[in-house]
Amino acid sequence: MKPHIEVAAAIIMRRGKLLISQRDAKSHLSGYWEFPGGKREAGESFEECLLREVREELNVKVKIQKLLDTICFEYPEKQVTLKFFRCSYLEGQPKALGCLKFLWVSPARLSRYRFPPADRPIVTRIINGAF
Repeated sequence: MKPHIEVAAAIIMRRGKLLISQRDAKSHLSGYWEFPGGKREAGESFEECLLREVREELNVKVKIQKLLDTICFEYPEKQVTLKFFRCSYLEGQPKALGCLKFLWVSPARLSRYRFPPADRPIVTRIINGAF
């Protein structure tokens, strides 16, 4: 049986742009772009995980608005469950602490970035304005 990993990810919108980050060299699918977030720790809710990960990765605080989607995906080496939350940006100057870099991009430009296969359904929804 493959390991199962649970992940919380933030769809953070500010002034019409989304915050995306690039996975570092030590990460699975390094170099790919993603929505900020990370693995849920034991005893932690998805919401607690999301707030912690966004702070650790990018030094920003967000407010969770609502759950947008839950995606289950199977990679050759593991299974993942991703919960994507719409978030509002509260404070903090983004810094690439747990990622290679970050960008603010318009939804229409998301297709220019390489996202992991598990993220593609939510990326498509965002590009099509269905989020």
